[in-house]
Amino acid sequence: MSTVANEAAAELDRRAARLAEWALAARPLGVTLPELPRWAVGFARTGDDAGAWSEVLRGIERMAQRRIQLALEGWAERTRQRLTRLEAYAVDGRLEREEIDDVLHAARVGEVPRAIAAYSQVDRVVALKERHLDQAREELERLIALFRDMSTLGLAVPDEPEPLATELERELRRGRLAPLKARLRELRAEAIETLRVELPVIVGRYGDRLVRERAEGGRVDNQAGELARAARDFSRGRLEESIRHLRLAGYSPGRGGRPGAPGPGGPPTGAARTA
Repeated sequence: MSTVANEAAAELDRRAARLAEWALAARPLGVTLPELPRWAVGFARTGDDAGAWSEVLRGIERMAQRRIQLALEGWAERTRQRLTRLEAYAVDGRLEREEIDDVLHAARVGEVPRAIAAYSQVDRVVALKERHLDQAREELERLIALFRDMSTLGLAVPDEPEPLATELERELRRGRLAPLKARLRELRAEAIETLRVELPVIVGRYGDRLVRERAEGGRVDNQAGELARAARDFSRGRLEESIRHLRLAGYSPGRGGRPGAPGPGGPPTGAARTA
């Protein structure tokens, strides 16, 4: 094989290797790149027209680069929208915005592995910030829902749910996630301590009332079943589920003899503070 043919074959190998590298790097983007079949690469290397095949590969490279660039441009647009949401909660996204521009520039000039590596890093950081924000949001909503349920059942809560929800939402909007999560943990611990003390009293007293209703001919099977689930979940430490089943059982403070119906003016059913 002549020197020219050797150089053409080497160029062919180099371009084929680069396409394979790009295809591997582009997997996280979900992009499938065009490639020259293996049989064609082998045929081109051993033939007399390796230079022509190299031109074919150059054209395939351009198509592959364009696909990657388009995929990254779509990702960049979506990620900027994600950053806009984070920034609405005072989460800084300036560095990530700059790095998005670097990703697109690298893709345009054909530095595909560097572009993909930078994309992966930016996407990972943005996802982490989103996860912290979403966790704080979820914890806030769960806590307020717990406080509302406790208030409905006549249980004492550390703070009134609605003003507290407004205050915590304000802290979330300020992006103060670490102190917010610390406060949520503190409030939740107080609520759980209250439930550990008062739920067994409520379950016991309401259970006694249902037993009396059944003895008098009342149909309380559904309520009794939900009350049993409330007791089970309480014993397993699933306090929020316990409260949900207690509500489904028809318990509410200030109710008398028949579950779910006003009583004759007696004390609130099962309320621990009326013991």
